[in-house]
Amino acid sequence: MDGHTAREQSIEWRQIEDAWQRIESWLERNAPATFASLLPGASEAELDELQESLGVRLPMGLRALWSRRAGAGPDPIPQFMPEECVLMSFEDVRSVYQGKMRLRQQDLNAQQRTGSTEEITVWRPSWIPFAAKDSDALSGLCVDAETGRIWYWGEYAERSIQFESLTGYLEEMADVLEIPELVAQARVGLMNGFLVWGVPVDAAERAAWEPLAE
Repeated sequence: MDGHTAREQSIEWRQIEDAWQRIESWLERNAPATFASLLPGASEAELDELQESLGVRLPMGLRALWSRRAGAGPDPIPQFMPEECVLMSFEDVRSVYQGKMRLRQQDLNAQQRTGSTEEITVWRPSWIPFAAKDSDALSGLCVDAETGRIWYWGEYAERSIQFESLTGYLEEMADVLEIPELVAQARVGLMNGFLVWGVPVDAAERAAWEPLAE
């Protein structure tokens, strides 16, 4: 690793830590149930084990985030992050990644049988999931380890770029929580001590949901 790259990665690590500290401080004060649901940070050994099980190098940003909090749970909790997502546990990260890679391999095998040269986009080896939109992790967000961009994946093979970086994603979350003027547009509220990103669909939950800003 050259000096320039090392400095860039060090800056990214600090930016992730700073953004997440802002988020956690807000959660502790305003959404204690969500704060209590956050899992402890992962050790370097646990991060290395996850990296080995996935077979792809973890980007610095994810290592920084996961060293602070390795997911949320174990019980299903409201989606408290942008794009109405919740941090995934390492178990779910492995399950989703390995499942998607199996689907990719099936498509590659089908291509070989048919002689097709169409690019496989159902999943890329560099995509590492970190946040899910539902308890079954049928859709969510992943970090592209090659570009740093955050992609959305959907249950029916929908794919789109949502953020240019994990840093940008977390900084946007911190900004929305700290700046009331941004809250209404983001549809953020509180429900029984939980932060809820997006208006709940369930009628009972919607009745208990209170927007942070009118």
